[in-house]
Amino acid sequence: MPIIVAAFLAAHGLIHLSFLAPTPPRTADGPEWPFELGRSWLIGRVDLDPGVLRLVGAALVVATVASFSAAALATIGWLAPSWWAGLVAAGASSSLITLALFFRPWLVLGIAIDVTLLWVVLTTGWSP
Repeated sequence: MPIIVAAFLAAHGLIHLSFLAPTPPRTADGPEWPFELGRSWLIGRVDLDPGVLRLVGAALVVATVASFSAAALATIGWLAPSWWAGLVAAGASSSLITLALFFRPWLVLGIAIDVTLLWVVLTTGWSP
């Protein structure tokens, strides 16, 4: 069970690296790429330089990947298990902020995962 939880946490964190990848060419019938740091529905209303927006997004992505990767390591005992809840909460929080700032409908699953992880850590006190 701990390996499955660790793999899930690592995968959820690593998928955020898609925000840093170049946008693939759009196909005629394909969906819009959901991982775009150049536009934010929330910050876009403020006159903010797109470079600053990308920098904020990249920092959030790094925080998310680092937190979830460390949480995965804590899950399997390579880091202190007592850090697990804090690392999961940090990863889910930075992920939620990222997904909210750069929201696309495809990202709803990620939001649901983050909300569930926060609920598990903050409400139930569960840990692997």
